[in-house]
Formats: sequence, C-alpha cells, structure tokens
Amino acid sequence: MTLRVDARASFSLVGSVLKYLAVPLCFPLVVALYYGETVAPFLATILVTVIVGVGLERLEPDPDLRAREGFLMVAATWFAVALVGAIPYLIEANGLPPLVAPVHPESTLANPANALFETMSGFTTTGATVLGDISFESHTRGIMLWRQLTQWLGGMGIVVLAVAVLPELSVGGAQLMDAEAPGPGIEKLTPRIAETARALWGAYLGLTILEIGLLYSLHLVGVDQTMTLYNAVSHGLTTMPTGGFSPEARSIEAFSTAAQWIIIPFMIAAGTNFALFWHVLTGDPKRLVRDSEFRFYVGVIATLTAVITAVLFADGLISAAPAGETFDAAYLERFRTEIVGQLEPSLRYAAFQAASIVTTTGYANMDFNAWGTAAQYLLLFAMFIGGSAGSTGGAVKIVRWYVILKSVRRELFTTAHPEAIRPVRLGGRTLDERAVRGIYAFTLLYLIIFFVAAGIIFLDAVRVGLSLTILEVLSATAATLGNVGPGFGTVGPMGSYLAFSNASKLFMFVLMWIGRLEIIPVLVLLTPEYWSR
Repeated sequence: MTLRVDARASFSLVGSVLKYLAVPLCFPLVVALYYGETVAPFLATILVTVIVGVGLERLEPDPDLRAREGFLMVAATWFAVALVGAIPYLIEANGLPPLVAPVHPESTLANPANALFETMSGFTTTGATVLGDISFESHTRGIMLWRQLTQWLGGMGIVVLAVAVLPELSVGGAQLMDAEAPGPGIEKLTPRIAETARALWGAYLGLTILEIGLLYSLHLVGVDQTMTLYNAVSHGLTTMPTGGFSPEARSIEAFSTAAQWIIIPFMIAAGTNFALFWHVLTGDPKRLVRDSEFRFYVGVIATLTAVITAVLFADGLISAAPAGETFDAAYLERFRTEIVGQLEPSLRYAAFQAASIVTTTGYANMDFNAWGTAAQYLLLFAMFIGGSAGSTGGAVKIVRWYVILKSVRRELFTTAHPEAIRPVRLGGRTLDERAVRGIYAFTLLYLIIFFVAAGIIFLDAVRVGLSLTILEVLSATAATLGNVGPGFGTVGPMGSYLAFSNASKLFMFVLMWIGRLEIIPVLVLLTPEYWSR
C-alpha cells in the first residue's frame, strides 16, 4: 500500500510549533523567580520543547502543503502540546531525581493520568479539573499561571497563532486553519491568511487586556480586594478562551458582585465570532447587529437567562414563604424588603451561568448543584449549544443549530408547497446543500459519540465501584466532549473529576482532544481512505 500522506512534512511543522512553545513557558518561569519558587519545572520543559521541536523540524516541511497533511499536523500538534504541557505538573509533584526534589509531592498531579487530563483540559479550554486542592499552599504560583496560560494559548488556537507568526506555516495556512477552525470555517478577513490570523489574535489579545484592566480596577478603587493583579491576569487569561480555570477553589463566587457582572459580557464576547470584532474595529460596527448568527446567539443566551431567572426566583419565593403563611400586611412588607431582593441575585446567577455554559467557559458564581432539577436540566441542554463559529467556544456551535432550524423550517414549507424552491440562507448568503448536509452529519456524529462515550464512562464507573447518577454521567460526558468543564454532582463547579479511574480520565483526555478539533480532523485519520486513496 502506498501512503498518500507526507507524514514527514506534517511532523516537521509540528516541530516548528513545539519549538516555539518554549516562549510562553518563560512567563511562568519569570513569575516563579519573582516569588522565589523553583524554576526547574519550566527550565526542563523548555529544554524538552526545543530539543524535540528542532528534531522534528529537521524532517523538512513540504512547501506545497495539502489538506491531508494539514489534518495530520493539526491533530498531532494538539496531542503533542498536551504531552509536553504536562511536564511542569509532573516535575512539581515528583521532582527530577536525584537533581530536584518534589515541591508538592502530595499533589494529585503526581499521577501522570491526572497531569495529562489537566493539561489537555487547559489547552482545549475545557476547564475540567482533577486538582484536589486549588490553592497556593498545594501549588506554586508559577504552576498555577502555567495552568491559566495553557487555556489562553488554546483559546484562539495554537495553530492559528503559529500561522500568524511563523513564515513556514503561512503557505499552507489556509488548510491548517480550516482543519483547526472553531466552527464551520474561519472567514478570510484579508487577502493573506497570515494577516487574517494576526487580526483574530489581535482582537483576542485586545479583549484580554481590556478585561484584565477592568477587573484590576476593582482592586484599585477598593471595590474588590480579592481581585489582585495576579487574579485579574489569571481570569483574563481564562475568560476570553472560554476556559474557566480559576486559581480560586470557589471559582468566580470568590469575587464581588461587580467582578461577576464584568465577566459576563466578556464571556459573551468570547463566544462571538471574532471576525465581527475585526469588522467593528475597521469601521463597520453595524456588521455586528446585521449578523444573523450573532442575533440568534444573543437571543438564545437572553432566553435561557430569562427562563432560569424565573425558575430561581420562583424557587426563592417558595423557600422564603413558611408553610401556611397568609398574605397579610406583614407578609407583603417582608415580600417588598426581602423577597424582591432576590431578583438581582437570581438574574445575576442566571445570566452568569447561561453565558458560562452556552459559551463553554465553565466558570461558576455559585454551586448550581444546589439548584432545582428544572434549572439543572436547562444547563445540561445549554452544554450542547456552544458559541459562534470563529469564536473560542466549544460544543456543537450555535451556527449549526441555526442552520438546522432554518432547514427544518424550509422542509415544512416545501412540504406544504412542493413546487417551491427555497434555499437555506445564512447572513444573506445561500448555503450549498453539501454544507447543510455536512452540518447534519456533524451534529449526528457528535450526538452518537456523546451517547457511546457516556455508556463507556458509566460502565467504567461501575467497574471501579464509583457510584454516579445518570445526570452526573451525561454532564461529565457533555462537559468533556463539548469542552464545557463542570457538570453536576461530583463533577460540579466546586468539585472535580478526580474520583474517576485513570482509564476514564485518559478516555476523557481523548474526548477533549477530538471535541476541540471538532471531531472530523481526528476521526478522518482513522479511515483507510485517508492514508491510501
């Protein structure tokens, strides 16, 4: 059998990306030096990335990169950075015998399966964690910053970043960005694909800096003393990639109401197609409100917010009213002073969690395990929605659901009017029927993988004696495949995935990987036709 894929060219480009991973590793190294912490985890990892990267790069890239090589390069790059990114965690917990003693030998990241899970969760911006204790007593500040930085690097896409800055990737950049595209494709904003990649990363960087500034200003004016510069940077690095890693064990609940309200619009922005921000900055702000996908996306979040607010407010009314109480003057006065006071928290909790789950950010401003069943199932439904195409959000993506709804409406119309010809339109453009079929195929494949994966996770839990409810299994599967992060029960926003077996965690490692790459670029590698025809 003759291979039709130039694997040497693909792995050579993987080496180019891996080599430059040494640059972002310098940031936690500097933080470790500043706080007087060990720098061994970062120096060792920098050495590994450079040696392995240069070694792979010497395989020589093919300047005429095709789609086949692009799929292999993208899938292998994400797998490789997750392997290398786990090294700092392992060294902090296990040391480098006999040269470096472990800093935190009690860390859950001493287990390689846990370290790999945490790293893949970071780079794929999933936000699921296996940290038993999220604190600076159990982990150094340098390691915690690396944890946040993996999400920021993975948000807009490591390969998109590489196309933007590495000249050797620019020639085949279109194929690479199509393979990694966070949605049904990235809009080409400029004549050159490298300039498009830089424009996307420019908007991403600008919004990150703006959020950091607004959050830290709360500390400067005395509104939120918990929002230190370190915390502001950490949450800026994990909001815009829709990541959700927080250095605080209680996530955003640890911060003020003002900080929570500031983060909400940035989560919504992170789930928006970043190409729209480029159009706004280049003098076409009306493009944002004209965009049908954006209007549908905002409408979905607003609807979920309204419904969850109503559910939470109603639950508050029921719990606040003692049994048998009559509507006398005293009750009405208490209603005015106490129960109406529940409106702002109900709205804040609902808006925050609706935005967090739809965009797959995974932050929490309260433990929604305490919510009623109705509100929890609404959040489970939201885990399948996802952000816009061209955003950092995961899951199925809002544009696919929008096209499916429009095609269903078209089907109902043509059933009543068989002679009519009615194409599916998106933003004024007629969609090719192959694109519509592709969206149906992807969504069906996504749901099939979800149900099969849920069955595998459930069976493995039974094997090891881990008691899980159906909601916990479904939410854990949806949260890892859709890169959402928290689920319900033991994997809730204040919990972790630590209780799962090593086999399940490695299986979810793979789920996060294929979920971030939107399934096709990974699964296509498993077909004989990819390699031989």
